[in-house]
Amino acid sequence: MKSYAFTLFLFLLVFTVAAQKKYSKKQVEKLKMEAIEKVAANGKLAQVMNDKIFSFAELGFQEFETSNYLTSVLEENGFEIEKGISGIETAWMAKWGSGKPVIAIGSDLDCIPKASQKPGVAYHDPLIEGAPGHGEGHNSGQAVNVVAALAVKEIMEREGIQGTLLLWPGVAEEQLGSKAYFARDGYFKDVDACLFTHVSSNLSTTYGPARGTGLVSVLFSFDGESAHSAGAPWRGRSALDAVELMNIGWNFKREHIHPLQRSHYVVVDGGDQPNVVPSKASVWYYFREITYKGIKENFESGLKIAEGAALMTNTKMNSRILGSAWPRHFNKPIAERMYDNIKIVGLPEWSENDQTLAKSLQKEVNSNANGLRSKLPELGAPPRSPVSGGSDDIGDISWTVPTVTLRFPANIPGLQGHHWSNAVAMATPIAHKGVVSGAKVMAATMLDLLLDAQLLTDASTYFSNQTKETQYTPLISAEDVPPTYINSEIMAQFREEMRRYYYDETKYDSYLEQLGIKYPTVRGN
Repeated sequence: MKSYAFTLFLFLLVFTVAAQKKYSKKQVEKLKMEAIEKVAANGKLAQVMNDKIFSFAELGFQEFETSNYLTSVLEENGFEIEKGISGIETAWMAKWGSGKPVIAIGSDLDCIPKASQKPGVAYHDPLIEGAPGHGEGHNSGQAVNVVAALAVKEIMEREGIQGTLLLWPGVAEEQLGSKAYFARDGYFKDVDACLFTHVSSNLSTTYGPARGTGLVSVLFSFDGESAHSAGAPWRGRSALDAVELMNIGWNFKREHIHPLQRSHYVVVDGGDQPNVVPSKASVWYYFREITYKGIKENFESGLKIAEGAALMTNTKMNSRILGSAWPRHFNKPIAERMYDNIKIVGLPEWSENDQTLAKSLQKEVNSNANGLRSKLPELGAPPRSPVSGGSDDIGDISWTVPTVTLRFPANIPGLQGHHWSNAVAMATPIAHKGVVSGAKVMAATMLDLLLDAQLLTDASTYFSNQTKETQYTPLISAEDVPPTYINSEIMAQFREEMRRYYYDETKYDSYLEQLGIKYPTVRGN
């Protein structure tokens, strides 16, 4: 029955795309070059979008200015917007076109705590001390996608090309807080392919199992009894003791789990003051592993340790899954076609000023890298053996629909990530050039998916084989809800002061000009 359904799906897919006007390979290549030229001509919009989102610098679940700005741009260009998807106020789905194929185009929005940094300055110089900042570069991806989609939309309208474009945001990616909910709630059920973008220091894509881990994000909360810490401590039951015992237990457990796992925690509530036995305390864990099975095992071990800590302290414990990410697996046929487009577009031409900023910053943070990339990498193949590392909840999408990620060169190589240094380039000519190069590749790949029925068939076949033995089961349940309260207090603390630094493109050509920053600013100049 499953085989019959898949065969029927392929038939309908091919029939739908075949119903389009036939384009020869030469004609498709000509349309792709036109899209690339349209992206280049729209470089000003790319720069403005990149710089405005950089200036908003909003943490996960609090991307209100960013989402309002992006949806207004898309509405002005004829997209229908569904806001508040999956119960997340800053999440949305923007739709244009009709019929098959349906191409979803996504990128993240959120920034990093305490990563405020003046762009173009090659040493630590925050705009606002302690405030959030784009210390990963998520301000750039939506600029890539919107500019690419507008170029393709114009060609589709003129040529009468059938298909649907869906633009969407990765909300709270740093908390792995949205994409699994989107997948669970059916927002990709009719999608034929997903193209995702992420900032990098080169122009690249990969296929197959990706480097890194999946994870489950869990908040453990303990409930005890308060008492005077000096006057009657025996009458208290410390929730903080339970948190500390859980952490001790997990740290001993590390010796006996897979060496490729990663796990980390922060105490988000440790009590109010030393002379009051804490009646409530909470600790937030990320349990990472390279397989779904390993993630589940680590979570179950953590749950048992938490239960043990509650027993030892006579407290009550409850756990809440906040977010999750499956290990990523990217589609080979789409990645191969995207890589062909990468070779057509190539890397940007870096100026002497661009290289000066990069080399000065690399020296500042003791990096071994030397300037910006000048050579494209090969198409990324699966690692020969699993490699641990970070996570991205695009993994859940990649097990729901054929998916690839384009990495585009808007940042500087050799930085440590999640750090003020990763914000330095992100509103400079380096980011502006990298965004345009990424948008060119995205536009060309969208047209390939819209006009090449065989590519979609090959992508679907690969996806069917990918999911034949490994069935996607969300790490979140049907009852779990996104923790949209996260980061609200931090943003409330800084938002009013941050408004003074929002980019006004009607008065200034660039954000660097608005801030009065000489490009590049390095030590000694």
